[in-house]
Amino acid sequence: YEQKEIRSSLVLSMLQQMLMEDKADLVREAVIKSLGIIMGYIDDPDKYQQGFELLLSALGDPSERVVSATHQVFLPAYAAWTTELGNLQFHLIPTLLNKIEKLLREGEHGLDEHKLHMYLSALQSLIPSLFALVLQNAPFTSKAKLQGEIPQIEVTRFPRPVSPLQDVAIIIGSREQLAVLLQLYDYQLEHEGTTGWETLLWVVNQLLPQLIEIVGKINVASTACVHEFSRFFWRLCRTFGKIFTNTKVKPQFQEILRLSEENIDSTAGNGVLTKATVPIYATGVLTCYIQEEDRKLLVGFLEDVMTMLSLSHAPLDSLKASFVELGANPAYHELLLTVLWYGVVHTSALVRCTAARMFELLVKGVHETLVAQRVVPALITLSSDPEISVRIATIPAFGTIMETVTQRELLERVKMQLASFLEDPQYQDQYSLHTEIIKTFGRVGPNAEPRFRDEFVLPHLHKLALVNNQQSVDSKRLDIATHLFEAYSALSCCFISEDLMVNHFLPGLKCLRTDMEHLSPEHEVILSSMIKECEQKVENKTVQEPQGSMSIAASLVSEDTKTKFLNKMGQLTTSGAMLANVFQRKK
Repeated sequence: YEQKEIRSSLVLSMLQQMLMEDKADLVREAVIKSLGIIMGYIDDPDKYQQGFELLLSALGDPSERVVSATHQVFLPAYAAWTTELGNLQFHLIPTLLNKIEKLLREGEHGLDEHKLHMYLSALQSLIPSLFALVLQNAPFTSKAKLQGEIPQIEVTRFPRPVSPLQDVAIIIGSREQLAVLLQLYDYQLEHEGTTGWETLLWVVNQLLPQLIEIVGKINVASTACVHEFSRFFWRLCRTFGKIFTNTKVKPQFQEILRLSEENIDSTAGNGVLTKATVPIYATGVLTCYIQEEDRKLLVGFLEDVMTMLSLSHAPLDSLKASFVELGANPAYHELLLTVLWYGVVHTSALVRCTAARMFELLVKGVHETLVAQRVVPALITLSSDPEISVRIATIPAFGTIMETVTQRELLERVKMQLASFLEDPQYQDQYSLHTEIIKTFGRVGPNAEPRFRDEFVLPHLHKLALVNNQQSVDSKRLDIATHLFEAYSALSCCFISEDLMVNHFLPGLKCLRTDMEHLSPEHEVILSSMIKECEQKVENKTVQEPQGSMSIAASLVSEDTKTKFLNKMGQLTTSGAMLANVFQRKK
């Protein structure tokens, strides 16, 4: 009912003031919905920039309700006006992309992941508007007539829209109109190409290359960022369809990733394969369609990446990120195990080592039946590999099984394998094998079942500590002693029976103290205080605790000792994970 001048001046200003100043989430949510309505009626192009600034404020609002209303109502309404003004491809999307690029440039020492999420989720909400623009400005648009039998749109053709205003059919005008346009769109892409189709060429030549470049800059170790970009590409590919994904998206990624045996440079590694481009292509593009040929492409890609990274001695972070993202969905567990089996039987020991390491990631998420049928047999195969490095690489995965699985028979098989590593004479001088076992014991010991810890971990740590006293090479002796110190510190938070304390835990600590006296006096001070506390506990035991178990961490009671202990712990260069374990009570 308002005059258009009042709509775009007074009403807009009032809403802007309430969005900036009102403390109540419900009020700001109502403001956002009203802004959505105003965007539908506004026709003063000078207010476009003000609308954009309001959109950024709304996206950055601390309230989840307000942000949700922005995506459902305000953003689609603003996108419709932007499209009318011809600004979607020339201002709105490029500006959001530039903001993401700026964040990545500035975020070398720490990325603002909240802001990244804000801009990327806005771009994701604009995908339906962008696709509608491409359909409405195509060579065939004028031919789209509603006559004869209207084709059906498959239920799964589009990702589920966040709100009705993000439904491509609603943006286009009707489901029937969309069905006719989609049929012409697929035919055009398959048979007539994209010449002169400016809106689509912008997506292919401007948007995709810029997105792929951005993806190469994000930190592959940030699970959240990898996940967000993966979802973004998935929605983009599903919206633009299978032909577009196969003919326009995949070739651009493949061109950059260039997977071929000739590209292996053992000195530098293939740089791009270590970047986030790998997990985002694997999980965002190659999972869009799941027919047999699509699954084969995904398996082949992961096998190639595993081979290339292994042979070029490159870091495995990009492969790990792909496994973590795919492993979150049980539908992909069989597929990932197929990829790893390819590694298990590979001719190169480097690839077999990588496969062994990757099993550790899968064990935690995979169902116990699969662990029993597929994981343990593969690890047993690798644990008798001709190459010692491959055998050693299986230890962390075996450890993780001890920590996560409950089937008795399975645990026994794994325990036998670890026992053979520790007791077989051929391994007695294998320094790197011992290091790996001690690190694994320190990591999984506190969370493994008590019987395994009492009967296996503690006695073997004691033996390893004894053997280390005889080590003649000081650097190796200190290295093993440091790992033993971390393992004992982690295990000191567990309840340990008097028998184990006297026969294994205390003697092991004393052997370790002997090493540290020579090599690291500051560790020796802490060990002496730990030993003293243990001995006191054993002496006072009959008075204090007739039940028969004790925890050293709990026994460091005197404030003075506790303060000294914690100060010393803080001074040592120990890993954060180990310190976390020390103060984590046994469940």
